Amino acid sequence: MTATAPKPAADAVSWLPNGFRFGAATASYQVEGAVREDGRGESIWDRFSHKPGAVVGGDTGDVACDHYHRWADDLDLMVELGLESYRFSIAWPRVQPDGRGPLNSRGVAFYRRLAEGLLERGIEPVATLYHWDLPQARQEVGGWAVRDTALRFAEYAAHMAAELGDVVQGWITHNEPWVVAFLGHAHGRKAPGIKDWPTALAVSHNLLLSHGLAVDALRAAVKAPVGITLNLNPMRGDEPAAVAMMDAHQNRWFLDPVLRGTYPVEMLEHYERVFGPLPVLNPEDMDVISRPIDFLGVNYYNPTYVRTSTEAPLGVSTVVPRGATTAMGWPVDASGLQDMLLRLRADYGDLEIWITENGAAFDDERLVDGVVEDPSRVAYLKTHLEALRASVQAGVNVQRYHAWSLLDNFEWEHGYDKRFGIVRVDYDTQERTPKRSALWYRDHIAATRKGGA
Repeated sequence: MTATAPKPAADAVSWLPNGFRFGAATASYQVEGAVREDGRGESIWDRFSHKPGAVVGGDTGDVACDHYHRWADDLDLMVELGLESYRFSIAWPRVQPDGRGPLNSRGVAFYRRLAEGLLERGIEPVATLYHWDLPQARQEVGGWAVRDTALRFAEYAAHMAAELGDVVQGWITHNEPWVVAFLGHAHGRKAPGIKDWPTALAVSHNLLLSHGLAVDALRAAVKAPVGITLNLNPMRGDEPAAVAMMDAHQNRWFLDPVLRGTYPVEMLEHYERVFGPLPVLNPEDMDVISRPIDFLGVNYYNPTYVRTSTEAPLGVSTVVPRGATTAMGWPVDASGLQDMLLRLRADYGDLEIWITENGAAFDDERLVDGVVEDPSRVAYLKTHLEALRASVQAGVNVQRYHAWSLLDNFEWEHGYDKRFGIVRVDYDTQERTPKRSALWYRDHIAATRKGGA
C-alpha cells in the first residue's frame, strides 16, 4: 500500500507555517507490551527492568499499554483528538530479534499495519528507528560500546526503509543519544545499567556514527524527510564556566558533530585530561556523522540549572530552582523552549525543527466522574505552545509539534509511578480516558486551524 496523509487545510492561517502538523508521540517499549509474542527478541530493557531494584516497584514493560494489540483503537482515539502526526518507534528486536540476520516478518507486519492504519485515518506516520530498546543479543557482544553495532544499525535502517519506506512519512534515526550514552553507560540509571565514563564516550561516538550511516541507508531508499532527535536543555546558573561546561557536555556534544562535523574542542580536551587519549573518537568518522539532515528533532522539557561542584568528571552539578516543578522534579519554564529554539537558529542556521517531545508528568491523575482534571498539564501545554508560537513568529522554522505522551506508559526506571500521558491508562483494565489536557489540545488544534489561536 502506498498512501499519503492529507495535508493540513490550506486555510490554516494564523501563525502556522505551511505544512505544520500537531501530533503526539510514544515509544515501543513504553507502550507495546507483547514482549514475547510473534517472534520478538529480548531487548536490553527487558533484561534491565527484570533486574531487582532497577525499576520503581519492580515494574516492567512486559504488558505496558498493550498497544501491540490495541493499536487500532488507539489510532481511532488519535482521530478523536484531531492529531495530524504520530511519532512512534520501531522495536529493533521485534523486527530483527538478534539485531542482525533475517527479519521477523510478523514484527515487520505489525508496523506496516500501524503505518497503514495511520494513513487511512489521515495521520502522518513518523518512525523512530531507535528509542533505547537494543536487542540483547547485540549487548552480549559489546552493545553500543563497539563499532560493529553501528554497522548493524545501518543494516537495520536499510531493512526498515525497504519494508516500510512506502508508508512511513518521516524517519528519525535516534532518540536522545545523550540519555543512551550517559544515563545508560556512565550513571547506570537506564539500560544496560553500566557505570563507566570512557565506555559512555565510546557509546556516544558509535551512536552518532550509526546515525550518519543510517542517514545514508535511508536516503538510498526513501524520499521522506530524515532527522535525529536530541534532548536539549538551555543551561542556567550564576557561574558562566559551569553553564558552559554542562551545555557542551549535554547539548553541543551531539549538536556540533551532527551539524558542524566536529566535537566541542573544550570537551575533547577536558575528557582527555580526565580519561587519557580517546582513540574511539575517530576523526575520520565525522564526515559520516555530519551527513545533511532534513530536520532536527528537539525534545524539550525544562531548563537545567547548574553550579560548580566536586562531582566528577565534569565538576558541575544540577540544582532544582525555586518555583513550580513537575512530578519528576523538573522546573516548569516554557521560556526555555523559546530560548533553545532561538539559540539553535542563531548558532546553527535556518534548520527545520520538529518538536518531537514536549510534556510533563503530574500527580493529578485521579478519575473523577469520568474525567481526569489535570490543570497543571493544561497550563504546561498552553504556555509551551505559546512559546512555540513566539519562536515561529521570530523566524524559527518549526514544522511539527508532538506532545509527550499520547498515553500514560512505562516511564523507564520510574516504572508506572510517573504519568506523562494526555490520555489516562488504567493499567489493570487498559481502559483509555482522555484527560482534560487531551480535550484542551484537541480544541487548540481545531481553533488554530481556523486561525483563531
